[in-house]
Formats: sequence, C-alpha cells, structure tokens
Amino acid sequence: MNIVEAVILGAVEGITEFLPVSSTGHLTILEKLFGHTIDDPDITAFTVIIQSGAVLATILFLRHDIARVVPAFFRGLFDKGLRDHPDFRFGWAVLLGSMPIVFAALLFKDTIETTLRSLWFVAGALIIWSGVMAFADHAATQIRHEKDVTWKDTIIIGVVQCMALIPGISRSGATMSAGLLRDFDRVTVTKLSFFLSIPALTGASLLQGVEEFDRISGGVGWLNTIVATVVSFVVAYASVTWLLKFVSKHSYSVFIFYRLALGSLLLVLLATGTIQAK
Repeated sequence: MNIVEAVILGAVEGITEFLPVSSTGHLTILEKLFGHTIDDPDITAFTVIIQSGAVLATILFLRHDIARVVPAFFRGLFDKGLRDHPDFRFGWAVLLGSMPIVFAALLFKDTIETTLRSLWFVAGALIIWSGVMAFADHAATQIRHEKDVTWKDTIIIGVVQCMALIPGISRSGATMSAGLLRDFDRVTVTKLSFFLSIPALTGASLLQGVEEFDRISGGVGWLNTIVATVVSFVVAYASVTWLLKFVSKHSYSVFIFYRLALGSLLLVLLATGTIQAK
C-alpha cells in the first residue's frame, strides 16, 4: 500500500463510517480495486484500526454529551437515589447495548475476517439491507426521543448492530433501522448510533492493533495505517456534523438508493468477471 492509497482509504472511512452505507463495504471494494488481497490479516486489521479515527471524531463531537452522561453514570453506580436521572439511564443503556456486538465479534472472528470478506457478501448485504432500511424509514412513527431511551431499547438495537459484522450491511444502517422501528426520531437514533459506535469500534481497533502488530509492520505498514487514521478523523468529524443536520430534515431515502445502485453495480462487475470476489 502506498501513501496515496492510505489517504484515499482514510477519507472514505471518514465519510462512510456514520452514513448508513457501510464503511467496511466501501473499504473492501476499494482495497480490492487497489490490488490487495482483501482477506489478508494485515488488510483486515488495517480496515478495522483506521475506524479509530472516526471514533475520536465522534468523541470530540459528542464531548458535551459525554461530559454530562459519564459522570451521571458513575454517580448513579454509587448512589441509588441518582439512578432515576435520565443521564444515568442513558449511560447504562448505551453500555448494555454495546455488549452484544462484542460477544458476536469474538465468537465469529475467523468467519468475519475470511468468509464474509467476499465481495458477493458485500453486494448482497448492500441490496438486502436497503429493504430493511426502507421499511424502517417508512414504518417509523418517530414519537419517542432521547429522554425515552431505555436499556431494553439499546439491547434490541445492540443485537441488530451485530448484523453489521457482515460487510455491506452498515453498523449505522443497522442501528438506525432498529431505532426507527423502536419509534425513535431520526436525530435520536443517529446520535444513539454514534454513542454505540464508541465502545464497539474502540475495542475492535485495540484488539486488531495488538494481535496484528507484526503483520501490519510487514504488510500495510504502520505509517500508512496512522496516516489513514488521521485522515479518517478529520473527514469523519465533518461527516458527523453534516449527517445530524441532514437527518433532522430528510429521510434516509438518498442513502437507500445509493446502496441499491452500488450493490447492483458490484453484482454486475462480479458476474462479468470484471472484479474478483476476493
């Protein structure tokens, strides 16, 4: 991998991480087009690690919310009288909602990094999950808001988030769809998706960085990995800011049509042999 490819991949990660279009799916497609073997350990680790740049952008963007929720959560742990506070309940809900994907990722780690890296899976997931998103966007009543979030909601959303381990489904697309079907408004489900991304993506990035340190050193290279992570941070911050403004006034239809178009194009390229699945 050269530095130009690293910058491009970092920018794409930053743009797509929080949009419901699958950042891993986009990175996998680009990595294949750049000539890399997409299920090589160093490539799969690179794909995961550069997401930490987007996580840092999320933390910076949500810094005021985090500064409010985290202290309230810890105060509530030691004082039962504070456990009815909305910020404690929200913090507890986010923590519980983050757990399902951690267990699923550890349980199916080998399958995720090998079998599911096929571009056939990416194309299929882009198209099939578009139908789920369209149904959720149409069926949502949006009568519930951030103050109404409970641990039951986030457990359900967290379980659905596990589907995003299949490249092409999209972690944000999964969580947003589940949130809409729980009748939350689009801004709330988008912010909730941001919160749920922090523990999930941070844990995955740290695990891959430790386990695949030597493979990255001898493959993609740590300089390229760091450059891509920095680029993803800068771009993701702008993307997060734009997305919240967009969903406050628009449906997810533009993302659904984009997913369908990209998935269909990818199927054609695969079927004609223009691009190989791995």
